[in-house]
Amino acid sequence: MGAHPQGGSAIQVTSIGGHPPLHTVKPLGRTLFNRVFAAIYALSILALLFYHAKTLFYPTTLVYFSVTLALLISDLVLTFFWVSTQTFRMFPVCRKQFPENLTKIMERSDFPALDVFICTADPYKEPPIGVVNTALSVMAYDYPTEKISVYVSDDGGSALTLFALMEAAKFATHWLPFCKKNNVLERSPEAYFELNHTCTSEAVNIKKVYESMKVKVEQVLERGKVDDEYISSDQEREAFNKWTRNFTRQDHAAVIQVLLDASKDKDIAGYLMPNLIYVSREKSKASPHHFKAGALNALLRVSGSMTNAPIILTLDCDSLSNDPETPLRAMCYLCDPATRPQLAYVQFPQIFRGINKSDIYNAEFKRLYQINVMGFDGLSGPNYLGTGCFFQRRAFYGSPSSLASPEIPDLAPDYIVDKPVQSQSVLALAHQVASCNYESRSNWGSKIGFRYGSLSEDYHTGFRMQCEGWKSIFCDPDRPAFLGDVPITLNDALNQQKRWSIGLLEVGFSKYSPATFGVKALGLSMGLAYAQSAFWAMWSIPITAYAFLPQLALLNKVYI
Repeated sequence: MGAHPQGGSAIQVTSIGGHPPLHTVKPLGRTLFNRVFAAIYALSILALLFYHAKTLFYPTTLVYFSVTLALLISDLVLTFFWVSTQTFRMFPVCRKQFPENLTKIMERSDFPALDVFICTADPYKEPPIGVVNTALSVMAYDYPTEKISVYVSDDGGSALTLFALMEAAKFATHWLPFCKKNNVLERSPEAYFELNHTCTSEAVNIKKVYESMKVKVEQVLERGKVDDEYISSDQEREAFNKWTRNFTRQDHAAVIQVLLDASKDKDIAGYLMPNLIYVSREKSKASPHHFKAGALNALLRVSGSMTNAPIILTLDCDSLSNDPETPLRAMCYLCDPATRPQLAYVQFPQIFRGINKSDIYNAEFKRLYQINVMGFDGLSGPNYLGTGCFFQRRAFYGSPSSLASPEIPDLAPDYIVDKPVQSQSVLALAHQVASCNYESRSNWGSKIGFRYGSLSEDYHTGFRMQCEGWKSIFCDPDRPAFLGDVPITLNDALNQQKRWSIGLLEVGFSKYSPATFGVKALGLSMGLAYAQSAFWAMWSIPITAYAFLPQLALLNKVYI
């Protein structure tokens, strides 16, 4: 796992105790031809750079010198990106999983517990009904339901999001048994009904229940508040009473609400439900919040105090599960003793809905999310993409050989929580670790948890984990595991690009720069691979130069 497979077409098979294999890996073909091409192409690049450098020593005019210098700088940047791209082309691999073999080596009752983290921050930019669909799609996984705990982080502290999740908890009692009974593949109700799966009376009835819930959620969102007519119990009223006049999204107490309890709540078929827990961490204008990384660390601690599952799945609020067997595919690696000791996470590709076949706006980022990661996988493993990733909880607490112990023993990754999620002591600890001052003078964000210091917390966290000695695996099944949304307006797309660029450059010019720290910790290939992303914004230099210099040179009669 830590090094590329040897041999041109050899297939590596991992089996346990003579049982059928859980997974295989093989190198992609035709890499030899690419290496020959790369060698020839590199000579051509060197010739071009030599020509630029030679020309600089014999300029005819100052303008000619300036244009040649600008082109040299642009071509040096392009050379860096081309060289770093070749690291993805050296040892790309393809993996295959056999989830049907899991039950041949272990009982379903022995599957590890799974904590799911879903992050949202604004009910108007990220509609609650979308968050609801994401939560329902993972609650309905083909996995022991009593072992699933779904935590929704609402960093906007909105009562509208809490109301939507309360309605989702009620609808889940109908939806989960319906999915299991009919072996539904699209376990997001919105995605399921978009495909017109309403040919039976049962499907028609479940659609009516869903549409009724959806109307309620959208009406509350339109009104901007939860009116009394929508509150159906004293327990719900008590929860919404926490939104007082002094409650703002930047300044409020922690809100942790258990909406479903796996130890006692059952669906209409009589089966236990997963845990569903709403979390809005405490915020204060006087304390740093560290954006999404801070919200994820709050979830890491809250979940540690309530369930402390050894496996964690992180999801964006719009990343719908598209395959109920996805956790089983991840467990093919996470439950394999040959890969588990150094395996930090299993990353699934980001694949988007609503993109036309030609993808004329390049919204799919296929090279970033599917192609380059296959090359990463042949080295030490893919980078963390921010969603669709199964972690070992242990990976957030130091290197594989050295545990970074948290301040409270109850948060240690191997601690076993033996109390119900709604017990007074568990809820008290959960509120304590969700406070805004909890991280003061601690290792959270530096040595423990998701790493601070960059707006691209996913890139930074995955990179630092690998520098500590952890490995990762890219899992790309034929049926997409998750389907997400792309920005639908130019403003949203530009803001996303700006946030990514700033976050990556923050890492690139920090003491943990992949070009220096990364090369030393991971080796030249992985360091260059990570450096390409870190300095991604530098593409603007050659793009700008080649967009304007030829025309300006022509207008000024300068030969280039």
